[in-house]
Amino acid sequence: MEHLKKIDPDIYNLIKKEEQRQYDKIRLIPSENYTSRAVLEATGTILTNKYSEGYSGKRYYEGQQIIDQIENIANERAKSLFKAEHANTQPLSGSPANMAVYFALLKVGDKIMGQGLPHGGHLTHGWNVSFSGKYYQSIPYGLSEKTNRLDYDQIRDLAKKERPKLIWAGASAYPREIDFKIFSDIAKEIGAYFAADIAHIAGLVAGDVHQSPIPYADVVTTTTHKTLRGPRGGMILCKEQFAKEIDRAVFPTIQGGPHNHTTAAIAVALKEADSKSFKEYANQVVKNAKILAEELLATGYNLVTGGTDNHLILIDLTNKGTSGKPIAKALDQAGIVCNYNSVPFDQRKPFDPSGIRLGTPAITSRGMKEKEMIQLAKWMDQVIKNSQDESLLNKIAQEVKDLCKNFPPPGLD
Repeated sequence: MEHLKKIDPDIYNLIKKEEQRQYDKIRLIPSENYTSRAVLEATGTILTNKYSEGYSGKRYYEGQQIIDQIENIANERAKSLFKAEHANTQPLSGSPANMAVYFALLKVGDKIMGQGLPHGGHLTHGWNVSFSGKYYQSIPYGLSEKTNRLDYDQIRDLAKKERPKLIWAGASAYPREIDFKIFSDIAKEIGAYFAADIAHIAGLVAGDVHQSPIPYADVVTTTTHKTLRGPRGGMILCKEQFAKEIDRAVFPTIQGGPHNHTTAAIAVALKEADSKSFKEYANQVVKNAKILAEELLATGYNLVTGGTDNHLILIDLTNKGTSGKPIAKALDQAGIVCNYNSVPFDQRKPFDPSGIRLGTPAITSRGMKEKEMIQLAKWMDQVIKNSQDESLLNKIAQEVKDLCKNFPPPGLD
């Protein structure tokens, strides 16, 4: 980055500091990962110079001979990897992808159902501060108070009572596998559309360690980062019968020209995901999460649902006499980065909730395995029990840094 260093040393120095932070710390935020050097290179190309409103063969600007080929490759790789009938790789991220689904299938004011945000759902599935809750009539479903798991009978009863036009499945803080077939059956019973949001688990679906929604859902949305290890972007997969409506909803309804450099990087990430090594990676992500969960349970931590089936762990710290925010900050000081998070039926406010949320995608990308998960659980326990001990936090931070040197992250090695 010599040109950046010369033109804007302030931004250059901050980027280098962030690079060092990502190298030195154990990153447990479930929505974060490391991209490969190939993905980074594609993201930083001259493709950002090109404007490409429209779709391949139907652009509004000339000079699209190369861009059309890149976007075609990205779409075909998405269809092949996920076994989908149609793919659109233009959405700028997951929320715009979800917005396109609303515009494609519904009218403003229609009734929708999605997992409520306090129970691990996503803003765009109908929560009141999101466009989805402001412009559509939202009927959120929650988790069982007894098990903190999805109660499919309860969801079916609610759907039959409210009869929404669209049902969402998908979450941002739910540690168990989602049964997309049951959601599909419920939607069919009431004549609703069924949309699955796999932003968090797309890499696990691609790696065959989580049920795919493709055979069951009318539309599937996802981000292209997180477990899929691509650039910050979005993608929509759908049945052919909805292809025209979905494409029109993305452009021209909510977006102008796509970010061509991102489309190219998505294509690269999809090629990387269609490999034996990626399947091994996805499998290890789940293995690591399960081992970390088991170690934390053995040390007396209250894990929501009692464990995990995927990449994510949600810890309720109430029984430890503390809350999520101060613990997340203490862990960060100790070199372990997670986020504070609400737990189901939380009595605390969202900005200082009862829990913390952990995930294993990034540390698995570094090559860490079961042995490192056991050590990580020990460090976390020390920090949580001694969160005010500055010297201990700094000592652990150095130990974390020493460990990280043995596991250079992709893209930064």
